Amino acid sequence: MNTILIVDDEPNYLIVLSELLSEEGFGIFTAGNGEEALKILGETDIDLIITDMCMPELDGLGLLKAAKTLNPDLPLIMITAFGEVEMAVAAMKAGAFNYLTKPFNNDELILNAGKALEHYALRRENMRLREEMRSRTSFANMVGKNQKMQTIFNLIEKVAPTSTSVLITGESGTGKELVARAIHCRSPREKAPFISLNCAGLPENLLESELFGHEKGAFTGAIALRRGRFELADTGSLFLDEVGEMAMPLQAKLLRVLQERSFERVGGSQTLRVDVRIIAATNRDLKDEVDKGHFREDLYYRLNVLHIHLPPLRERTDDIPMLVAHFVSKYAAQLDKPKLEIAPETVRFLMSLPWEGNIRELENTIERAAILCDRNLILPEDVQPETMTDKKPLPWLNGLDLEQTIPANTPLPDVLDGIEKKMILAALNKANYVQTKAADALGITKSLLQYKMKKHGILKR
Repeated sequence: MNTILIVDDEPNYLIVLSELLSEEGFGIFTAGNGEEALKILGETDIDLIITDMCMPELDGLGLLKAAKTLNPDLPLIMITAFGEVEMAVAAMKAGAFNYLTKPFNNDELILNAGKALEHYALRRENMRLREEMRSRTSFANMVGKNQKMQTIFNLIEKVAPTSTSVLITGESGTGKELVARAIHCRSPREKAPFISLNCAGLPENLLESELFGHEKGAFTGAIALRRGRFELADTGSLFLDEVGEMAMPLQAKLLRVLQERSFERVGGSQTLRVDVRIIAATNRDLKDEVDKGHFREDLYYRLNVLHIHLPPLRERTDDIPMLVAHFVSKYAAQLDKPKLEIAPETVRFLMSLPWEGNIRELENTIERAAILCDRNLILPEDVQPETMTDKKPLPWLNGLDLEQTIPANTPLPDVLDGIEKKMILAALNKANYVQTKAADALGITKSLLQYKMKKHGILKR
């Protein structure tokens, strides 16, 4: 039942309006003055206020302004005498839904009340849907109880309401764009555009055009004016992925936009001003790139006002069961397999893998398994990485006598750890502890080598 608060200092008027609207099925509250009305608003869920304009102490306009501070969306219909029309217009400008001039007929009041209540219901439903979408999308796929992830969630909540530039670092596949979207969705800019651009793989001239746009005829092939990502993201957020790949001349132009909030299109002379929040991401160590002279130090500090580092999946294996459950549920819905499940031994197997491709690799693995598995049950053989299934036979294993090499009853994890540590030390020594060369020799990534060095207590030199 919709509730209406009727406010008037004339008791007879309160009685007449109460009886009229209660007969239409509305729940009615009444107040003899503005102060009493505010007390009711603070204690009761009201859907519409119908108030007289002229009342002692707190008049209708004052009540409107006070009510809007409590609930900006709450509709109010103002009732005025003929000579108070100018005040009624002022009330409309202050946010009143409508005004009625005395005398009015009952049908007119009922019609206006119905429209106001319908409008309020739509506003509340839209707000509910926005909140629901925010909860669904702002942390979409960002599942985790790991302490590192909880710290990141807290950082997102704190930085999102600001316009501060954010630098997100982490290996490929750790979810950097998801973090950027979460920041945008929880910010005052959520209704404005979220525009993303991957800075890797584009020649400098094309990247400049993508960022700033170009005028017709600016270069061969520029057959029409094109707006760049900065223009498209105005009042919203611009996500620059792999910003560490940007060439130095373009870094200078990006710095100018960050400092002056203005730029010109390629081939243009008109200066355009924008209000854009910059969220940048990279899988490089930008401080190291600065030290090498590959990245501008002033731009680095402009981007790195707040830093969020995403840990690789191998450093948060306790989150793998939750991520797996999330992806199984996602692809069960997408593939119309409501009975899809994953065996416990499969989850344990997934937790033992290194996941060099991080969450993206895990999701792809679950998607493939969901398609190929039999009997709606994902078994360990369904999630075997291709690198494991495509292994070629190793001839040198045929001549290896395990009983001569490994002491009897040695647990398998100890054997694997011992061999791994020995091979890493050998590769590092051979490469003079240049980690990139050692990783290449071992056939793994530099980041995985660093993780294994930490795991085995091998110090850098």
